Amino acid sequence: EVQVVESGGGLVLAGGSLRLSCAASGFTFDDYAVGWFRQAPGKEREGVSCISSSGKSTYYTDSVKGRFTISSDNAKNTVYLQMNSLKPVDTAVYYCAAESTQDPSSVCPDWYDYWGRGTRVTVSS
Repeated sequence: EVQVVESGGGLVLAGGSLRLSCAASGFTFDDYAVGWFRQAPGKEREGVSCISSSGKSTYYTDSVKGRFTISSDNAKNTVYLQMNSLKPVDTAVYYCAAESTQDPSSVCPDWYDYWGRGTRVTVSS
């Protein structure tokens, strides 16, 4: 079965850190751009960060720049989102998504083929 699965969410105090993982099953990330999204209670889903299939191009939404880092490990077929200096406003369900691409530098495509079910992050003050 082709799917992406997120893990690593949890409860953390403000200022703390978490590392989210996005693992691919049934395909490899070698030719896929990957994005992290989040949806807070009562709010629309927003894009957080993206990484190209080559791992060399990345994007961050302004609110997480300098605090979050996206990376990929193709040997483990996993994309990570390291989240530092977490704030209560970061509380959300975080989703991973993957889209096939022939451009190794392409980031944040308009459409994603595969979506995970999400992992919940709660940051308490």
